[in-house]
Formats: sequence, C-alpha cells, structure tokens
Amino acid sequence: MRATLCSLILAAVAGLAAHAAGRASVTVAGGRLEGAAGRDAAVHVFKGVPYAAPPVGPRRWKAPAPPAAWSGVRPADRFAPACVQNVTGARLPWTDEFMHQGAVDEDCLYLNVWTTASRGARRPVLVYIYGGGFNEGSGSVAIYDGEALAKKGLVVVTFNYRVGVLGFLAHPDLGAESPHAAPGNYGLLDQVGALRWIQENIAAFGGDPANVTIAGQSAGAMSVYLLTASPRTRGLFHRAIVQSGPGGLASFGVGSARALAQSRTVAGQAGAAWAKAHGATSLAALRARAARELLAPVAGAPPVRFAPVIDGWLLTEDVDAVYAKGRQQDVPLLTGMNAEEGSGFEGYGTATMASFREQARARFGDRAPQFLALYPTASDGDAARAQVRSARDGALVALQQLASQRAATAKTPAFLYYFEHAIPWPEHPQYGAFHTGEVPYVFGNLALLERPWTAVDRTLAETASSYWVRFATAGDPNGPRLPAWPAYTPSSPSVMVLGDTPTARVLPDGRARRFFEAATN
Repeated sequence: MRATLCSLILAAVAGLAAHAAGRASVTVAGGRLEGAAGRDAAVHVFKGVPYAAPPVGPRRWKAPAPPAAWSGVRPADRFAPACVQNVTGARLPWTDEFMHQGAVDEDCLYLNVWTTASRGARRPVLVYIYGGGFNEGSGSVAIYDGEALAKKGLVVVTFNYRVGVLGFLAHPDLGAESPHAAPGNYGLLDQVGALRWIQENIAAFGGDPANVTIAGQSAGAMSVYLLTASPRTRGLFHRAIVQSGPGGLASFGVGSARALAQSRTVAGQAGAAWAKAHGATSLAALRARAARELLAPVAGAPPVRFAPVIDGWLLTEDVDAVYAKGRQQDVPLLTGMNAEEGSGFEGYGTATMASFREQARARFGDRAPQFLALYPTASDGDAARAQVRSARDGALVALQQLASQRAATAKTPAFLYYFEHAIPWPEHPQYGAFHTGEVPYVFGNLALLERPWTAVDRTLAETASSYWVRFATAGDPNGPRLPAWPAYTPSSPSVMVLGDTPTARVLPDGRARRFFEAATN
C-alpha cells in the first residue's frame, strides 16, 4: 500500500512538473507523444501526430495505411508540412491567416489536437476538415487554431489530407489495382483514416470517441456531407457541421451535393487524358515522378477537376439518391451559408442591365420575366445589386431544399444559419460576409487577425462559438444565455441569422422563395 501511495504521489508531482514546464505527454497506439502548452497554459497542443503511414513511393495513390510505431518520446510541438500543393499566399479576401503557410511534402498525413482535458475526461470531439477546392489547404491554417474551442470544453482535431492530383486522380489503372476497384478519393480516404485513428486514440487526450462531430467549410463542408453519405463511415462520427457547402454553394453556381462528386466514368476519362498529356505510360512511371512535377502545367493538357468521385465503394451512388433512400448516416446536422459567399470570385456584383437580363433568360427560360419582375433594374448599378441579391436568395432556397430533402428520411434534427456579419475591414468593404468569413467567429479566433474588432464582433464570436460547442456537445446548438435557435422543418423554415443581433427568421421573402422553389422543381 505504501509503495502504491508513493507511486501515485510521484506520478502527480511529475504531472504537475510537466504542466509547469508547458509540456504534456500522452500515449497513443504508436507510442508516447510530448506536446506543448498553448497560448494559455491550460491548453495542451499536440501537433504533427502521424495518423497514417507516409503515402509515398509505391503508396502514392493508395488508401492510407496505419502509421509505424516509434520508440521513446516523439515530440509533437510543431505542425507537419501540408500535403503537396501550390502555395500561393494571400489572395484577397483571403489574407495569410486563411491560407496555408510554410512547407509542403508528400509525407503529410498528420493531425493536431487541442485539449484542456486529461485522459478519461470524455469531452466532446470536434474534427475540422479544411476547405480549398480539394486542391489546397492544411490543418495548420491559422484560423483553424483550436485553442479557444478547447477552452470551452471541446477536444479539437485538425488534420491534413491529400489534395489535387495526389488526392483525387481517378485513372482507370488505379481502379484496376484497387482491392475495391475504386479509383480516386484518396483525400477522402485520408479523412476516413483520420477518423478511425481518432476512434482508437482520442481518449488519451480526454476526448470521447462516442461523441465526435465532423465539421468543415467549402470543400471541407462537401467532404462532411459526402462522408455522411458513405457506407464506410458508420460509427466514426455522431454529428455533422456543413459550412458553405451543398446548397449554399449555389450562390456561385454549385447547387447540389453531387456537383463535387463526379461520375467514375467522367473522372476516369479525365485522369487518363491527364496522364497521357504528362507523357506517363504506366502507374509505375507516374509514381516515379517527383511530386512537384505532377503539379507543373503542361502545354496543351486538358483541364482536370481533381475532386471526389462516385467510385462504387467509398461513395456508392449519387448523394441525393442516398438521402432519398434514407441510407445516409442519420446524425444531427448544422449547416448554413454566408451573405456574400461569392464576393471574392470573378464576376460577383458586376452585372449590367443587358448581361443580367441575358443571364435570366439563359437560366430560367420562360420564367425569366417573372424573375426580372422580382429583381427589377433601371440601371447597371441596379443590375449589379440584383445579381447579388438574387444569387443570395437562390442559395438560401437551395440550402433549405437540401434540408427539406433530408427531412423526408432523417429522424435527427437540422439547424440552418445565415451568416451576414462582415469582418470589419475598412480597406475592403466590398467583400462583406465573404466565403470563409464566419470561421474566425465560430473558432473564437478574432485575436489572430489584425482587424478593428468591435464589441459587436466579440459578442458575435462568443455567441457563434458557443452555438458550435453546444451542437458538438449535444447535437443541438441551444443553451443558456443563447438566442433560441429552432430546428428547421419544411413547415417551419426558420434560419438563424448570425449578425449584429442573432435572431431566427424566415428567409428569403415569400415571393422569392416561391419562385426559386418552382424554378428548381
């Protein structure tokens, strides 16, 4: 008994010393990790933790394999390189805080954990999947820093997944060598691999493997929605947050879940044409190429959209069909869009009277007069504003149609939001609540950006991040001292408007709603 008591005392003293020194260590399946303190010493951060073996050499374009174990204590105090991509730096409105900074490498399958919990605490887990059009991004992007959410009680995980040609090439020969005859989707398989690692190891960080929320924005949101439609993800997560994904992307021309999941035939033909243009006669030749060579443009090569594929195994059919048949992972959903999603993209708010009317005729045919009556124009300025307003209304209706489609087979609730508050940016007011602009608020990371923040911004960040924490905790964003957020139903189509004064409203107005509903049926 005395020896046992002494051991407990020594262990406690050692734990206190580790905390005082700003270090923390945990043991996972691969071995022991030593992390570091966050900006707040109460938060422990573990960076660059391997969740899969390096996808290099013969493992290029294959599903992720388990990572090798290590001996001794592995430092986990710095981010790993991002997966191979072209690093472009700031691209307004996305300043450096929104973009990957630093190294890239093909050896990139690592994750990061923020926690204030100790082993056995069983805190809710938020796993965030980055956006970037399936061609860029990383888990180390500044605005995804998980410290503020960890201080609110979550265990937060970000990770890298393969992007671009290395993540989504769907060459027919890759299907032939696959054990499931499924080409492409290596980036999505990385996401599944990370979720499996989390199931096995997150308890070591104080997380609850039975309470995992997957969340993402843009391509990350598409990933989340696709993962809910996959038969290979059952039991890996329990709630889903979809920020500016299917439905909301209609504001710049992408209206459905399947728009970013290509058919296997189309993707395979594009992959074969890409390989031919790059002078590769075999997979072995492609795997022998330096990763950077694969990103280099080739004169005359056809454009290829590297994105998820309905491969017959991970994604078995059109996502809309999965939901219509009730075959999705039926988990609570929080989803929404921003007011000026398209403001960072070419052509946003630039319509003239002539071009706006021509676009109306091209989109709506015989319904164009009705559309133009809803959005009247007497000048080019009117047309530019009408273009923005109509895109916003159409996206809101598309988002609600997706929620209504889901409601036909789902037993769990959905909560919809419309984020209309712009980051204060006197130099660039034209961007408004742009695509990704909500992320610093929901992560509680305003302090990581140099902006003239106001009390309104800080209050909104506190409210939005609290909603996300409550949803990740209980599958419902409502909680003490938060404005009531009703669940969405087709008969009660409320949307939480996250702005200066968050409140639930019905958007858009009845005439616009009826028009877009009729136009898409």
